Amino acid sequence: MRSASVIDRLRALDPRIADGLIALALAILIELQFILGDQPGREADAVNLIGGLALTAPIAWRRRAPLAMICVYLVVGLVNEALDGGLFSFPAGDGGNEVPPIATLVTGAVAFYSLGAHAPDHDARIGLGLGLAGQWAIVFVSGQVDFGSFFFSAALAVISWLIGRNNRARVLRLAAAEREQEQRTRIALGDERARIAREFHDVVAHSVGVMVVQAEGARRVLERDPERAREALDSIEQTGRTALEDMRRSLGVLRRDDVDPALQPQPGIDDVGDLLEQAREAGLAVEYAVEGEPRTLPQGVDLSAYRIVQEALTNTIKHAGRVPTRITVSYGERELMLEVSDSGPGPSANGGGGSGQGLIGMRERVELHGGELVTGPGPDGGFIVRASFPLVT
Repeated sequence: MRSASVIDRLRALDPRIADGLIALALAILIELQFILGDQPGREADAVNLIGGLALTAPIAWRRRAPLAMICVYLVVGLVNEALDGGLFSFPAGDGGNEVPPIATLVTGAVAFYSLGAHAPDHDARIGLGLGLAGQWAIVFVSGQVDFGSFFFSAALAVISWLIGRNNRARVLRLAAAEREQEQRTRIALGDERARIAREFHDVVAHSVGVMVVQAEGARRVLERDPERAREALDSIEQTGRTALEDMRRSLGVLRRDDVDPALQPQPGIDDVGDLLEQAREAGLAVEYAVEGEPRTLPQGVDLSAYRIVQEALTNTIKHAGRVPTRITVSYGERELMLEVSDSGPGPSANGGGGSGQGLIGMRERVELHGGELVTGPGPDGGFIVRASFPLVT
């Protein structure tokens, strides 16, 4: 658990600070490699100490400039060996307390891994080619010319580079997946907010339409029947308060990104009674009939059915006035049928038979669930809204 905590803290560091710490750690290891290793016969300790610092310094910009890093690493290695240094030399086995250049090998592995992990494709391929050539040049200058040295130096470079490329590909895939998920989330949020905007339109249009009719009725009976006028005003007040509460709830969801709108309580076909009560208080003579055996509906269908009835009543109040209206809900084996018909003046007064925003919204709701919407004049006049929703049995 403690080691995991240390790793998490390192990951949380600024990348430049982390790379600087890695370069410093490698420099210390290389210096210890020569300080602790008694190498008799070598007079190039100063070259190795300075070369060790120069070799590890480019690691500090391994993310920002990986190609430049690998080039500096190779140049320093060549210069060190040309000056008879021993950063890349293995013990000759002729006595003394020489140590293998483990720290140098680790630095090389980090350098080629960083090239593969952080360089673009073009730079990474160029860097690998230069790296192989440079590694072999270092082997040649060091004087340890044999197959094993050439093979080992090439294997160190290629394997580290491949591990870095594989890690880069994994990181890019994860980043692409995260971007895709963020895009899906934004699209879903936009769709949900568009749905809430439609709900907002339906609520406001219905409530305002009812209030207008109630206000007209109150004005007409104000002088001869003040009690009825007062009741109408009370109803207007209640309708307005309800509409304001719905508006605050909808706007609150639209303004907040951390609220799941799907968790908000939504009305359904069972709540049509509230709509009928408001319509009747506005003076609309409404009949309501249910055919078939009522059953639980899918949430989306349930909400859409409620909103279609609400919009149809709103259109009737707005365009036809206080005319007899009938609502029929039919539960079939494979579909739900809704019909709202009135005896008003007909399609011309109801928005041109489908060009209004409310009818467009109803059509979108029905088509969203694979249903059909028919609007137009009734057989005996008036206006009919008929919607069908397929139900999975």
